[in-house]
Amino acid sequence: MEDKTTFNAQELKARFNPEGSPLRRQQMVMLGMMAELDRICRKHDIPYFLYGGTLLGAIRHNGFIPWDDDLDVGLLHKDYVRLMKVLPDELPPHIALQSNDTDPNYFYFYAKLRDRRSFVDEANYDCVFRERGIFIDIFPFERVQPWAQRLAHPLQGHTFKMFRKARDPRKVMWKIRLITWVNRHATFPLLRLVSRLTGGKTLTYDYGIPFHIVYDEADIFPLTTHDFEGIQLSVPGNSHHMLQTQFGDYMQLPDLDKLQHHANNLEFYD
Repeated sequence: MEDKTTFNAQELKARFNPEGSPLRRQQMVMLGMMAELDRICRKHDIPYFLYGGTLLGAIRHNGFIPWDDDLDVGLLHKDYVRLMKVLPDELPPHIALQSNDTDPNYFYFYAKLRDRRSFVDEANYDCVFRERGIFIDIFPFERVQPWAQRLAHPLQGHTFKMFRKARDPRKVMWKIRLITWVNRHATFPLLRLVSRLTGGKTLTYDYGIPFHIVYDEADIFPLTTHDFEGIQLSVPGNSHHMLQTQFGDYMQLPDLDKLQHHANNLEFYD
C-alpha cells in the first residue's frame, strides 16, 4: 500500500498544476496578490497569518497544495479594521479591494483582493458582484461568546437563503443590502461589544461569516514565517498543533481521485 505521508512533489505538480496550466497561472496570480498584501501588512505593522488549507500547503508543500485554487489569510478583527483602511491607497491599480465599502452588492463579512486582469466564476452568489477576478480571501477573527455567534449566523445567513430562492437575485438585492447594513452597523457591533464586556474567549470567524471553526489563540501567537512558493509569509507560531487539530494527520494526502475545485470558469485577460 502506498504511504501517503511521503510523496513525490514533482509528480504531484506534473499531475495537478504544471507550469503554464490554468490552475498554475491562477496560483501565480494569487501569489502576486499575496506578495502585495504581505508588503502592505509589513509596512503598516499589521499582523496576519495563513491558515486552513493555505497553511497546510505552506507546511506540507512549501506553497500551494498542488490542486488548490484558493488562498486564505486571517487576522484579528482589530487588525482587519486597520487593514481595510490602508489597502485602498496601497494596492496597485490591477488589484481591487472587495468589501462592503467598495462593492455595493457584496454582502460577505470578509474581504477579498481581486485581480482585475482575470475572471473566475466561484459560485452563483458572485454574479451580482462588481469585481469577479481571481481572488484571495481575507478573514477577520474575533473573540466571541458562543451564544452570540450562534445568534449572528442566521441573521446574515438569511440573506443567502433569499439570494438562492430568488428567480432573479438582482431584484432582492435591496433587501439583502439593507439586512447587511443593519447587521454591520448595529447588530454585530452590539454582539461584539457584549462579548468583549463579558470576556468572550472563543476565537473564531467574525460575526456574519457562515463558517464554524474554533482556534486556540495560543497556537497562533506569536507569529513566525514560513516559505511559500519562494517567499516568506506569516504563519501561526504553532502551525503543527493548529493543523493537527483541524486536519488530524495533515501530512497524509487525501484521495487524489476525489478532489473538488472552487472555481467553475476561469479566464485570463492578457
